[in-house]
Amino acid sequence: MLNVVETKNAPAAIGPYSQGIIVNGIAFFSGQIPLSPETGEVVGTTIEAQTEQVMANIKALLESQNSGFGDVVKTTCFLADIADFGAFNEIYGKYFTGKPARSCVAVRSLPKGVLCEVECIVAVGGAK
Repeated sequence: MLNVVETKNAPAAIGPYSQGIIVNGIAFFSGQIPLSPETGEVVGTTIEAQTEQVMANIKALLESQNSGFGDVVKTTCFLADIADFGAFNEIYGKYFTGKPARSCVAVRSLPKGVLCEVECIVAVGGAK
């Protein structure tokens, strides 16, 4: 049985998808970009500010499932410019202290012209 993740504390989906899906104790969170949950507008113009907002959005999704960053088993990170990797990684490392598996790639562009996006796979409920 699939359960849809939905919280007003993270940005609403901007397309035909959900914030996340849970199946068999594993949550698959859609990629988070640096949008304000309240306004839907991009937050920040630097990689640092945008990464902090992405982490706040991920935290809201995690909290909606009574989970935390330590429950994340895999992330996929997308950067608009690989030159931002060091600054992105500094902030990422403050949150993902459990060192989940990760892929990080540079892409040509991201929705709304943002600088980064992060998606997560998380152990929730009985899967912890």
